[in-house]
Amino acid sequence: MTKEKKKKNHVPIRLNALFLAVFFLFSILIFRLGYVQIVQGEEYQRSADKKDNVTARLDAPRGKMMDTENRVVVDNKPVYSITYTRTQKTSAEDREAIAEKLAGYIKKDTKNVTERDKKDYFIFLHQKEVESRISPAEKKQLNDDQYYKLMLDRITKKDLDSFTSHQIEVLAIKREMDSGYALTPQRIKIGATQKEIATISEHLSELPGIDIKPDAKRDYPYGDTFKALFGQVKQIPSSKMDFYLSRGNERNDLVGTSFLEEQYESLLRGKKSSVKYVTDKAGNPVGEPVEVEGSRGKDLTLTVNMELQQKVEDVIEKAMKKAKSGGSAYANRDLTEAYVVMMNPENGEILSMAGKKYDKKTGQYKNAPFGTVYNSFEMGSAVKGATVLTGLQQGAITPATHFYDAPLVFGDGRKMKSAHSGLGSIGPVEALEASSNVYMWHVAMKLAGYDYSHKRFIDHHVDEAFRVLRDSYSQFGLGVPTGIDLPSEATGYNTGMSDQLAQAMFFAIGQFDTYTPLQMAQYVSTIANNGYRMQPHLLKEVREPSTQPGKLGKLDYKFEPHIMNKIEMKQEYLDVVHQGFREVMVGSHGTAAAYFKNKSYQPAGKTGTAQVDVKSGLNNKTLVGYAPYDNPEVSFAVVVPKVREGSINLEIGAGALDAYFKLKKDGNKTK
Repeated sequence: MTKEKKKKNHVPIRLNALFLAVFFLFSILIFRLGYVQIVQGEEYQRSADKKDNVTARLDAPRGKMMDTENRVVVDNKPVYSITYTRTQKTSAEDREAIAEKLAGYIKKDTKNVTERDKKDYFIFLHQKEVESRISPAEKKQLNDDQYYKLMLDRITKKDLDSFTSHQIEVLAIKREMDSGYALTPQRIKIGATQKEIATISEHLSELPGIDIKPDAKRDYPYGDTFKALFGQVKQIPSSKMDFYLSRGNERNDLVGTSFLEEQYESLLRGKKSSVKYVTDKAGNPVGEPVEVEGSRGKDLTLTVNMELQQKVEDVIEKAMKKAKSGGSAYANRDLTEAYVVMMNPENGEILSMAGKKYDKKTGQYKNAPFGTVYNSFEMGSAVKGATVLTGLQQGAITPATHFYDAPLVFGDGRKMKSAHSGLGSIGPVEALEASSNVYMWHVAMKLAGYDYSHKRFIDHHVDEAFRVLRDSYSQFGLGVPTGIDLPSEATGYNTGMSDQLAQAMFFAIGQFDTYTPLQMAQYVSTIANNGYRMQPHLLKEVREPSTQPGKLGKLDYKFEPHIMNKIEMKQEYLDVVHQGFREVMVGSHGTAAAYFKNKSYQPAGKTGTAQVDVKSGLNNKTLVGYAPYDNPEVSFAVVVPKVREGSINLEIGAGALDAYFKLKKDGNKTK
């Protein structure tokens, strides 16, 4: 019994110990809960109210561009920009009020303000008035989008003209403020003046979201006139917004919008710096943002020699001024543009891409290199090298084939003759030297199956002649993309097919389809390079950003020459054209001999004159060539539209080649 009593006494003791432990643990838990709720409740409530991190990204400086001699041609100039950063709860009315104040402190360019911007702003300012112009019946029939569109339609020209210049400036500022994302700095003005910076600094307290930040603006050490060659940097065009957004860009980004800036946007664009915010549920920033520094874009070394580029542009402008001021009164009043492309035929490097356009309003000659890529013209006899090679390849002629250069007379009484008649019996070399139209017409007639001796078709296939000529021309780069590393290029105008023999004959002398100056340069380069058509290119190397002033960064990529196609043709056929092109420059009947026969660099080439308007006497004057003729290192194309008098094409061609070889002699590499 004693043992049983002892056993029963142990049970209550254990239960009491268990209850005591549970009580102690619950006491700790209750104490901790009270501490969390009462002492730390406010802090934890703030943490609960926080949202995920919001990251805003800022543009980094773009990469530089250098010419083939590593001279900087596009740089970044340090400037200050006025920016605006809105919160997620900032209203349109808030932004308008800030824009109103800011317009009093800065001068904002308004050229980008569109009519649609003005209409939207008018509705913003006078919404009730505009809504009153829509009847209740119309309102019932329209959804929100249709209703707003009708509001836009009801805004009159008088409404838009009512804006003052100050209001337009406010609109221009508000337009920039509206385009950005929340917590992302949006540039209002790039390159603020010292006075603007000082004024805004004094009034920052009344301009919430406005800040002054260091920035970079594109700078052109050789002058802003060369901006057209390298391209523009602007805000994303609305037409390409979806494309850039899909690539991770933001709406307020600055991007390359033309030429090389656009083509190599992904390389030139740096790694953005980022600013990380923590926001509360209302979208307001909590605490200080964390900044992560970005990096500058990669540097591009170009194939263009800037000194040669400058000299060629000077040559073009001087020749245009001379042509417009000389000769009979108003002789060349319609002359407004001229173009030159120079390239290395062996590797396709573009050495110079120059153009000049005359502005009749200002009397100024503006750089227009884009015309070499985007404008096309009838080129005249400069394409005859391709015609002769097509005839040889197709068996229509041989290197020994002669035709008598005399006016051609057809059954309907029509006569066709060369510009310089009386040449007698000539072969392909002499035909190129003297630019015989008759010889080329005989080639076209042979291809079309026409027997001129009997004035009849032996085997009528004019359509086939067109196809053969076009296909052959395309092998030289005429009428097809050249492959230039630019965002886009024109390929000329294909005039279509014809069943008329005369049209095929005009095609053979370059007066049917149109081509660009760049296509002409590739065409003559293919001949100079014995049938190898090289891809023309402006990019030479890509380098990492340099960390030391005056030093090149690490080589990242080097452009390798690309053969687009090889024309399968006997060398003896190519030699015929080489010889003919050489005689053009030095022969007794050479159409360019007056300008080139004494040149020590031994050029070869072909002139061209295409009749644009017979009645007014307007012609496109062209010239293609290469030098030295026995070992070509430079090829070129000159195109001068709408010329009445003179040999401006020859003057420009001689001046451009002179500049190239003088630079080479002086030790400035141009290859």
